[in-house]
Amino acid sequence: MVKHIILWNLKDECKQDAAGVKAGIKEGLEGLKGKIPGLVDIKVNTEPLESSNCDVMLDSTFEDEASLKGYSTHPLHVEVANTKVRPFTASRVCMDYEEV
Repeated sequence: MVKHIILWNLKDECKQDAAGVKAGIKEGLEGLKGKIPGLVDIKVNTEPLESSNCDVMLDSTFEDEASLKGYSTHPLHVEVANTKVRPFTASRVCMDYEEV
């Protein structure tokens, strides 16, 4: 299994409607479950503790690295990324790794 973890910070101008923006990101990404080959699980956390320095976390699991690559270019994922995520986020940090 391959894990794909992303942390985002929202753009300053989006923080007034942070709850709505976060809900859109969560709904969009979690809605991909069962629709993309090799995507085993996908969860979005939008309620970080005060000690956190990010606003949203994606925690997803793929069958293998090829499945992760397919997800990154899959039209459903690209649509969500372009309409629900990228317009509202200022920064992104990603870590992909094989679960052992």
